[in-house]
Amino acid sequence: MTETKVFLLPDLGEGLTEAELLNWLVAVGDEIRVDQPIAEVETAKSVVEVPSPYAGTVAELHGEPGQTLDVGKPLISVAPSVETTEPVEPKSPPVKPVETKAGDTDETTAAETYRTEERAGSGNVLIGYGTPGGTATVRRSRARRSTSLVEPVDTQTPATKDDTETKLTTPADDALLLRTRVPGKLGAVISPLVRRMAKEHGVDLGHVHGSGESGLIMRRDVEAAIAQPDAVPGHTRLVEPAETQALETARLETSNHATDSRTGLGITTRTPVRGVRKAVAANMTRSRTEIPEATVWVDVDATALVELRAGLKKTDPHKTPGLLAFIARFVTAGLKKYPELNTRFASTEDTSGGESQEILSFAGVNLGFAAQTERGLVVPSIRNADKLTARELDVEIKRLTAVARDGKATPAELGSGTFTLNNYGVFGVDGSAAIINYPEVAILGVGRIIDKPWAVNDELAVRKVTELTLTFDHRVCDGGTAAGFLRYVADAIENPGTALADL
Repeated sequence: MTETKVFLLPDLGEGLTEAELLNWLVAVGDEIRVDQPIAEVETAKSVVEVPSPYAGTVAELHGEPGQTLDVGKPLISVAPSVETTEPVEPKSPPVKPVETKAGDTDETTAAETYRTEERAGSGNVLIGYGTPGGTATVRRSRARRSTSLVEPVDTQTPATKDDTETKLTTPADDALLLRTRVPGKLGAVISPLVRRMAKEHGVDLGHVHGSGESGLIMRRDVEAAIAQPDAVPGHTRLVEPAETQALETARLETSNHATDSRTGLGITTRTPVRGVRKAVAANMTRSRTEIPEATVWVDVDATALVELRAGLKKTDPHKTPGLLAFIARFVTAGLKKYPELNTRFASTEDTSGGESQEILSFAGVNLGFAAQTERGLVVPSIRNADKLTARELDVEIKRLTAVARDGKATPAELGSGTFTLNNYGVFGVDGSAAIINYPEVAILGVGRIIDKPWAVNDELAVRKVTELTLTFDHRVCDGGTAAGFLRYVADAIENPGTALADL
């Protein structure tokens, strides 16, 4: 008899370990097919639809809209429908169980189950992740030790105490296990069971030392932390999930009518920081914390560029690039001349265990541009922008702006930039000392274009003037390089005909 299958929230890529459930696209009792979208979730990168790796009848929905779900936690349960034909499982040699240490059986079983669930599916990929292919077989070319539950029968050596948590695995198995680990944590956690146990008992896994192989945090480690709460920083008392939700709701309701101790004013609302706003806050904080930035700016007479575009629009109104596309073309040309601003400052650990620093240069320009959306500020990037014409750049700017505002931009489109162009003039401001989009090293801002008195050939005239502001990382270059780049872009805007002829 076929059992109900539980689909766990998949690895969303880009180091993301959680997502907010926006809404369900299916309901309990619905018949669904493989790869049918079942839910919309919002990550720190974008809004995506999650496809189902199973066909059948929706038995249970694990979560309510607005709830934040962890990667590896149950998302949906699917029961086989009457018409569903089970795939024929390939025959495999019988296996014999290997004894595990007391208390770790459920954890290892959960990890193995998660590996199996992740391996199932169609292979359809959406926004950098998807349902992994489930029909291919893996050829085992060599033996390697890793955590698991079984070992092949033809292994003659009896299991010893040191072997009770090991088995033969493949690189594909390891990759699936790694996808359940929390990025940035030295103490890796494979089992969703362990994470759930730690969360429900208020144990901070960041302070738990794993006793498993390579620092793997096992169930016994969490149980020891629960038994000795004073030995683990950040430990709190046991609170059931339902109680946690009720306490949080009560806290918010109470706090909304509370008085702020610093100002003496009543608190009207509390807005959780999550999604794009959470990602922007973390990125901007890291930028200001790590980057020693400096800013240079210059006023530019953009009259010639405005007149050039107006002339082109008369002859071909539908294919004339916007002003931002022209400026983007000048920026990519300027970065070829001043490549120091199209780099990344990196710190790595050298062979002696110390830290070494290096500046990474790139064979091309992925030009990011700031786009304001309902979800917050995002920076989609035009890949290989240095190879595109102004018209092609204009097409990409419009396309990426649309997908970003719809929340459909991919992680690659939102996280692969090497330099950012920020047109804050659309908000009616002249200038801004912008924050660099970490880990890039520079950002160019363009203010509004307005009529100003300007000296032309020793005579006063009214011209279209804008302000360019360049904020740069002083670790990768000095003021002379930054000023040279800024002046190059400014000269191209003031003499667009000559600049475009040379590009």
